[in-house]
Amino acid sequence: MSISTKTAILAIALALAASPAVAQQPVTPGNSGNAHPGNGAPSTKSPGPHASLPAKAKAYGRYCQGFSKKHVAGSRGTPFSKCVTDMAKLASGKSSNPHSACRDLSKKHVAGEKGTPFSRCVVAGAKLHSDQQGEDA
Repeated sequence: MSISTKTAILAIALALAASPAVAQQPVTPGNSGNAHPGNGAPSTKSPGPHASLPAKAKAYGRYCQGFSKKHVAGSRGTPFSKCVTDMAKLASGKSSNPHSACRDLSKKHVAGEKGTPFSRCVVAGAKLHSDQQGEDA
């Protein structure tokens, strides 16, 4: 490889690496250029209880990581999807506390797992509630 080829490759690599850092949002009347993208309306960090499952999973999935994503015969949804829905109820205010939000989960112990699905959901709800309190402060 000649020195000019190496220089050209290096210049292209640097240009590609720098392009996301240089890119800026265009300035519009309702946007000063350094604000978050959108139409001027405040964005909410958590989707409501009627949002699609993928939207809820992105928001609340980290609280429900330990739940199985496999379907259980005879019940609707997966334990993970039930937990995500319960977290949405808690975040939106439809449920006042984690105990009432998670009441649809089983209180029976599962072999090889710590706690019951209900107790793990309550712990996840408490973490969500704690995180929300931290954001408000």
